[in-house]
Amino acid sequence: MNRLLASLIAPLALGAALAVPAAAQDAPVAPAVTEVPVLAANPDLNVDRENILFLDLSNGRRVAIRLVPQWAPGHVARVKELARSGFYNGVIFHRVIDGFMAQTGDPTGTGQGGSELPDLTAEFNRMPHVRGSVSMARLGNDENSANSQFFIVFYPRFSLDRNYTNFGRVISGMDAVDAIERGEPPANPTRILQATIAADNIPQLMPTAPRPLSQAPAPVELRSAAGN
Repeated sequence: MNRLLASLIAPLALGAALAVPAAAQDAPVAPAVTEVPVLAANPDLNVDRENILFLDLSNGRRVAIRLVPQWAPGHVARVKELARSGFYNGVIFHRVIDGFMAQTGDPTGTGQGGSELPDLTAEFNRMPHVRGSVSMARLGNDENSANSQFFIVFYPRFSLDRNYTNFGRVISGMDAVDAIERGEPPANPTRILQATIAADNIPQLMPTAPRPLSQAPAPVELRSAAGN
């Protein structure tokens, strides 16, 4: 009799242990979400054109910079705002060090100027400063003093990592960056003729050809008054 009861009770107990509420059975199981950081700047000029900055330079070339909001959203928003306002148009590369970087974004051309917008809070990230990296300049040791000036790296400089906000990378026209005139400041500085966002579809602005020297006017023959 005891064996019979045990054989009847055991399956019931097992069923109770394995039972799952009906609501839990019907609810879909949400997949685990793993945030994948953006580790590369997409080089495709036809993708996400809202986050491509064009720099039309006075050397006749156009540079395309992929802006990456996932790295530094505040800095990307600032550069786009300034570009669309025309702030960078006509600004020179005022500090260009061979083997290091080319710096621009100061309308005074002295390295001391900026926009009237408030300074930005640093958005340091783990992206390395490699050839073509675009990063925000700042004042001395003040991490939260970035405003409008930025620089493009010629060669890897990992000492800048986590000390300057890396917010993009050149994806086209790096040879034009290589051709920027060197100096602090350069004797004949390269200019940003026009800075635009690719999504706005603004044509490239080319430098105007120098005007030829006007020829000296032909001498005018002086005529004597009648009777002289």
